[in-house]
Amino acid sequence: MPNNPGLGEQALNKAAEIGITSQLDEVENLDVNVKTDPLKLMQGELDSVKIDGEGLVMQKSLRVEELHMQVDNVAINPLSVAFGKVELTRPTQGSAKIVLTETDINCAFNSDYIRSKLQSQTINLSGQPVAVSLKQVDFHLPGQNRVELKADVQLDNNENHLVEFSAVPTVSANGKTINLENVEYPQGEESSSITQSLIDATSEILNLDNFDLQGMTLTIKGLYPEVGQFIIAAEAYVEQIPSA
Repeated sequence: MPNNPGLGEQALNKAAEIGITSQLDEVENLDVNVKTDPLKLMQGELDSVKIDGEGLVMQKSLRVEELHMQVDNVAINPLSVAFGKVELTRPTQGSAKIVLTETDINCAFNSDYIRSKLQSQTINLSGQPVAVSLKQVDFHLPGQNRVELKADVQLDNNENHLVEFSAVPTVSANGKTINLENVEYPQGEESSSITQSLIDATSEILNLDNFDLQGMTLTIKGLYPEVGQFIIAAEAYVEQIPSA
């Protein structure tokens, strides 16, 4: 039997693709695949909605190499399709997978947003508040469940510091942010307020709120740092499919 989508499925696919694309700064490739049949569609029932994206630029200049999401047993208002929308009549849950590359994370670290976040911070140095200016960050994914970070930092007293450390990424209690624990430093170095600022910046970049789309909320279920890429497995709670 042919596996081509019917007209109803095609209309849903297109409406969802337009809605999701409207929430993103850039999209290299986005494919939405709705599974249902004409009778179920008339009753507002979808077997599944699968979203596959590549090269998606989210808020705060964070690029996602891959985004995969699937929800099953979806209930919609069938009349909404005529208006170019996929309107859910009840929330549904599913799974999601996000793939970030080392390059993407480095670009985020060196973006204006993160630089401004760090420059708005002050650290305590010898009892005095000192502003931090980030010059360059090198974020590395060596595998073995660790991340490495090296940064050139300038303080407003014109002192330059090279900060290096590696750490194990872990999931926060609320499942929204990624913390860095078991921090290790090169021989002779120790923890500092500057290091903590960079750890906080890492959590800011990898906060799952950055990947939420309109009507969709993600909660981290697993972290898989590999050589050159960072994979996040998540649970998706979907109240609405984004609309343009």
